[in-house]
Amino acid sequence: MANIVLDFSSLNDIVPLTHGLTRKELIEHRKQAIYQYRNQLLTLKLHSEIKSSDFAKTEFGKPYLSHFPNFHFNHSHSQQHYVLASSQKMANLGVDIEDLNRKVRFEQMAQHIFHPEEMKQWESIDFDPHYWFKVWTTKEAVLKASGLGIRLNLTELNTQCHATQNGGICHHPQLGVFAYQNIQLAQVMLTIAWSSSLNCKGFNFPKIELKFSP
Repeated sequence: MANIVLDFSSLNDIVPLTHGLTRKELIEHRKQAIYQYRNQLLTLKLHSEIKSSDFAKTEFGKPYLSHFPNFHFNHSHSQQHYVLASSQKMANLGVDIEDLNRKVRFEQMAQHIFHPEEMKQWESIDFDPHYWFKVWTTKEAVLKASGLGIRLNLTELNTQCHATQNGGICHHPQLGVFAYQNIQLAQVMLTIAWSSSLNCKGFNFPKIELKFSP
């Protein structure tokens, strides 16, 4: 069975504390610390030192390792957490993570990102914020998995997220077909997505292993 590994960490364990930096400098400091941590994780997985110079990018900016064509990965971070998704067999991975305590103008943003069917589902459960995060992380993960990024009107993509189920399949003519799994932890919602199909095999999810890094 194919598997996907999710390495999950607190951002406080990745980004060293600093003082006296401007906001711009802090953003760059965090960015470089995250990239360095990603490289460390990939080095351990591939048993080969991975440096930032080893990464290439697709036409739309998705990074990959040209020296390891059969290894697939994607990463994401929120204000408080980080996750790296990786697999030797599952291609076109996308992952997104959001803190559930993030301050969001839920209804205002939903008008710009929710498909009409998603809006109906959300209304039917009294605008549960957890469902909002499920839809948002699924859209992000699917778009990252496709390699297209946010170059699509999000209201056109129906994730078919369910109020109580935590996974499914969605498709769009510009993106193709993707399966996804939602994982809700105490403080976060994260979603992993990968290329799939609309036939029965598309519902055979890979084994997903969540690893909590110290």
